[in-house]
Amino acid sequence: MIANISKIQFNKHFILFSVLATLCLFPVISSPIALVLGFTVATLGLVPSQIDIGQLTKKLLALSIVGLGFGINVEQAIEASSANIGLIIGSIFSTLLIGMLLTKLFKIDAKTGHLVASGTAICGGSAIAAVAPAIQANNEQTSHALATVFILNSIALFVFPLVGHALGMSQYNFGLWSAIAIHDTSSVVGAASAYGDEALQIATTVKLARALWIIPVAFISALIFKGDSKKITVPMFIIYYCVAIAVAHFLPQFDGLYQNLFFASKRLLVLCLFLIGCGITVKTIKSAGYKPMLLGILLWVTVATVVLAYIQFNPS
Repeated sequence: MIANISKIQFNKHFILFSVLATLCLFPVISSPIALVLGFTVATLGLVPSQIDIGQLTKKLLALSIVGLGFGINVEQAIEASSANIGLIIGSIFSTLLIGMLLTKLFKIDAKTGHLVASGTAICGGSAIAAVAPAIQANNEQTSHALATVFILNSIALFVFPLVGHALGMSQYNFGLWSAIAIHDTSSVVGAASAYGDEALQIATTVKLARALWIIPVAFISALIFKGDSKKITVPMFIIYYCVAIAVAHFLPQFDGLYQNLFFASKRLLVLCLFLIGCGITVKTIKSAGYKPMLLGILLWVTVATVVLAYIQFNPS
């Protein structure tokens, strides 16, 4: 009798879980909403216990990162990088350095702190997804970092256009600012498109240029966190990510296919965020405390303020 009841509950939970997971593959569900949905399902105890969420998430994350490589236009990325190389490199590595210092100051778990800093420095969830395996971060560390970055990322989507209009920023300057100071590509696109077409073009190009830095940052992260091991562990999907970029560059005649793969990978990443949310509960948030969020806020405000000041005093 008890076994039958458990089976019925599992079926109900599995059906609900499957429906929500499937919805995440469609544009009706955004990245922040997917994370919140997963968190809600986990909080209500509706995650099917028979599914290994951690392993499933790890495999799908790797697949989504590789697919995103097909959306990188190397020529545009190099052009955007060369035009703003000092600002891009300076913002990335200063963010990582400040993140490391604040992590030690607040006595935050080193890997969690590094993931928050990586997400802030490059491109939000994609960077965290790529760096986490390189430093062998566990699901809890990854979840805390993603939750922090995506909460702030959602706020930025609405706040940045308001600040831009209040300061009378040009389309170019706003596009550059949003590309560097907003975590995730989807929110960069959302904020820039709300500001104007030119801002959207600049923001998208510069953000794609920053995405290339996932590769060296993942290698550097693996080196920093290798511990006593003489072997540096770099996930194979980072290599495949590079291969995807190269294929899209040298075989441009299949651009239509690459764009479809890129779109599918972005939706797969949203599904991964839902799965990650399924691993976050009130208990895990309490166990992490307020420090990861404080770290994320301080890093974000610092980067946004410094970059804004630089752009305003060096208008283009």
